[in-house]
Amino acid sequence: MSTHCPECEALIEVNEEVQLGEILVCPDCGVDLEVTSLEPFTLELAPMEAEDWGE
Repeated sequence: MSTHCPECEALIEVNEEVQLGEILVCPDCGVDLEVTSLEPFTLELAPMEAEDWGE
């Protein structure tokens, strides 16, 4: 399966074992991507996790 990075348009190819919700890293720009759909295979920018600063 393959699609393009929503940030830099690089081609992202994955094997058939990828899972919905999995976080991938774009090999070109390094952004975190979340698998949001398997049919069709779709990636979106992963949500940023807020720092809790030990709270």
